[in-house]
Order: sequence, then C-alpha cells, then structure tokens
Amino acid sequence: MSVTSKKRQALLPGETGRVAGLLSGFILLLAVLPILTMIVMSFSGAANLDFPPSSYSLQWYRAAWHTFVSPDASDVLSLGQAMGTSLLVACLTMIFATLIAVPAAYALTRCEFRGKAVALQLMSLPLVFPMVVLGLALLLVFDSLPFQMTTSRLVIAHVILALPFVVKNCTAAMLGIGIGSEVEEAARMLGATPRRAIVDVVVPLMKSGILAGMLLAFIVSFNEFTVTYFLYTIDVMTVPIWMYSRTVSSLDPTVFSFAVLIVLIDFVLIWALEKLVGEGGVSF
Repeated sequence: MSVTSKKRQALLPGETGRVAGLLSGFILLLAVLPILTMIVMSFSGAANLDFPPSSYSLQWYRAAWHTFVSPDASDVLSLGQAMGTSLLVACLTMIFATLIAVPAAYALTRCEFRGKAVALQLMSLPLVFPMVVLGLALLLVFDSLPFQMTTSRLVIAHVILALPFVVKNCTAAMLGIGIGSEVEEAARMLGATPRRAIVDVVVPLMKSGILAGMLLAFIVSFNEFTVTYFLYTIDVMTVPIWMYSRTVSSLDPTVFSFAVLIVLIDFVLIWALEKLVGEGGVSF
C-alpha cells in the first residue's frame, strides 16, 4: 500500500470533520480576537492600557458618557455632532445609492446595450481601487470646484463606495425574479403601463435585495474611514474620524467604550441583514 493511500485512510470522515472544525474555530478566533481585546479593555479598571487588565470596572464607560453629554472645551467637535453627521451621511448614502442601484440593476439584467460588460466592470471598480488613492483623487476633484462642499462631498464619496454592494444585491434580486420579462408582460396584459409594471410588480419582488443593499450601504458609510479622512473638515467629521482624533497624540481609553457601541450597532445591522438574506435568498 502506498504512503498516499495510508494518509487517505488515516483521515476518516469523522476525523476530517474534526480537523475542519478545529481549523474553522482557529480562524474564527483570529477574526474576533481584536474585538474581544477591545471589549476586555473597555472594562479595564487600571489607569494604564496593560493587557490583560489588572482590574475591571465601568470607569471608561462613565467617562465616555460624560464625554458625550459634556464634551471638553478642548474638543473641536463633540461626539454628539460627529454621531449626527455619521447618521446623516449614512442615511443619505443609503437613499441615493438605492435610487441609483435599482434602475442600474434593472438595466444590467433586462437590457442589452453596447458597453454592458464595461459598465459591469466600472460598477465593481470601487471594490478594488486603493482607498488612499481614491480619497486623494476625490479631494483634488472637490477642491477644484468653484464652490464649497462639506457634508455633500462625504455623501458622494460614500455612495461611490457603497454602490457596488447595493447593485450586487439588487441584481441578485432581479435574477431571483427571472431574467425574462414574463412578470412584467403579465402585469401589462392586466392593464398596467410599463412604468406601473416596474413600480408595482418588479420593485416589490426585489424588496429583500433592496433592503439588504440599503443596510449594507448604511454599514459601509457609517464605518468608512480612509476616504473620509481626506474629505472631512473641522466642522464636519464622522464618528470614525472623531475617534481617530482622540488617539493621535495619546490613546484615550474611552475610545474602547465608544468602539463597543459602534460594534453593537454594526452587530444589530448585520443580524438584520442576515435575516433579510436568509428570508429573501439574496447573496452578497
């Protein structure tokens, strides 16, 4: 019997499952280790940032709450203002990305036109484009305009970043309906105009994909840092930028407490996204 045959016999189906389980658990541990470290450090009772902490308390959560309700005079911008900006930009990004992605997904699945392959490639370009270069390029473009843009340029940048995710989900929802136009033709036979057939029949059938794309757009925008770093101003900054500003000169331990809050928000959104994906059969 050859050595290869002996190795194949050594790994029985049950043993293979255990090896795969151990490997998956190890990879999962590496993925969540930074988050677990951050959560543990947020409960540190020590004055320094030694890990693991010598004691545990809620002092940094109390300090974070005090920072939120009574910001220091030295802070250029309060956390409340940064949170308001993040929510505003994320909501506008979600809305505009969806308004663009739904007709784009319809055109990409229903229509045949010259340059369709190029359009598909361009739609996915922000996924592979270096974020630093993209942020610098957008900064040069916005600074060359004859008028000032503050929050609006953050929204435009975040829409560019979120659009591939929303288009992909909407396209998957369109493919779930069917590439053909039988549904629309049936609606037209019943008296609906082409626009009413799309609005009243196609779009409702795409609901799960649209909602999943909207949640992804919100998550991408709310957590985006690299491109935002090039475009923010002193008066308009998002939560990730505000948190970074607290760690430039010296690491503020309250950042861990704020980060736990952000992780909780993201966890709820991702849970809702998984529910939509599971129920609607949409992939991302």
